[in-house]
Amino acid sequence: MFLKTLVVGPLAANCYLIGCPETKEGAVIDPGAEGEKILAAAREADLKIKYIINTHGHLDHISANGTIKKATGAEVLIHSADASCLTDPKRNLSVMAGASITSPAADRLLEEGSIIKIGKTITLEVIHTPGHTLGGICLKGENEVFTGDTLFAGSIGRTDFPGGSYRDLIDAVRKKLFTLDESLKVYPGHGPSSTIGTEKAENPFFS
Repeated sequence: MFLKTLVVGPLAANCYLIGCPETKEGAVIDPGAEGEKILAAAREADLKIKYIINTHGHLDHISANGTIKKATGAEVLIHSADASCLTDPKRNLSVMAGASITSPAADRLLEEGSIIKIGKTITLEVIHTPGHTLGGICLKGENEVFTGDTLFAGSIGRTDFPGGSYRDLIDAVRKKLFTLDESLKVYPGHGPSSTIGTEKAENPFFS
């Protein structure tokens, strides 16, 4: 799998560009800002972007959806419980930042267990992990899991925003992420990567 990490926007969100090396079909996970930078990286990798996948609906993960969709025609995918964040500046928290950011509406609503196929070689399974938002998800691939703002290296996502729940997030990580293969690489929404095994052993929120 082709994988490139782009750190975008004032909140330094991780945007992931992934692609099938055989078909050159690709997806963008969490294009939170700097759409032209993301598109340039896709062109450099010779990827045709088929999907825009949002791990949740906050502004720092969706703000470049429109730019990417306009340029590529890619479908916007998000969990059903966060779908209204795309078009509601209050729910996506951009109003709190003094802006009014919206995204094109979802083309496909995701649920627990949804499967996203990209080219011949990439299959992502949706894991619903509420807590940071009602519709927060993680995306499990063959050797990696994209955790959005659910699980970070040595930390977890904030739970004090509307729709957040500390208990729900902790339960989701323990029951749905820490039961995965410990060798899986963790690619979070902010900060450095990790592994499931490292977070199980060392993350202070679960000690």
